Amino acid sequence: MTNDLTPAELEARQLRGAVEAVLMVADVPVSVVALAAALDTPVDEIKTAVLALKAEYDEPHPRGFELREVGGGWRVFVREDFDWAVRLFLSNENPSKLSQAALETLAVVAYKQPISRGQVASIRGVNVDTVMRTLLSRGLITELYTDSETGAINYGTTELMLEVLGINSLSELPQISPYLPDAQTIYEEN
Repeated sequence: MTNDLTPAELEARQLRGAVEAVLMVADVPVSVVALAAALDTPVDEIKTAVLALKAEYDEPHPRGFELREVGGGWRVFVREDFDWAVRLFLSNENPSKLSQAALETLAVVAYKQPISRGQVASIRGVNVDTVMRTLLSRGLITELYTDSETGAINYGTTELMLEVLGINSLSELPQISPYLPDAQTIYEEN
């Protein structure tokens, strides 16, 4: 079968294999430009190879993984249809999950950034020092700048948080307004 391919087809297959190998070992999304630089290949050829791999993974019989563009680059993810298999495999493991407090704090930072630790604590109504340190240590939030007037450090989310959520930007976060009580309901309760 390989003998039936033209030299250009063989070269394209070789490039797809190289791109695939890099994406399989990368632990962060890899941009087309970074792939092009690493493989010393023009960006348009890399983009064609990435899209061909994505199509190959999706059709005609989808594989257990997929290629997704997230966080400014491409990364291999478990296909949603097979999450159950990975959960079963990892069931004996004790993966470190975020606590409810950490998830709530991360949500506040994501939606209100840039935001200081004091502002987060005010919104949550509890001390968030430990939770903020946890989110910082896991690389989900970062220090953006220090307010020159108050000296408060302002925080924001990282590319890793986008990657973990499987989104490209904060604009893809769900709208929170449907989950907030409307003013009329609050007025009627008081």
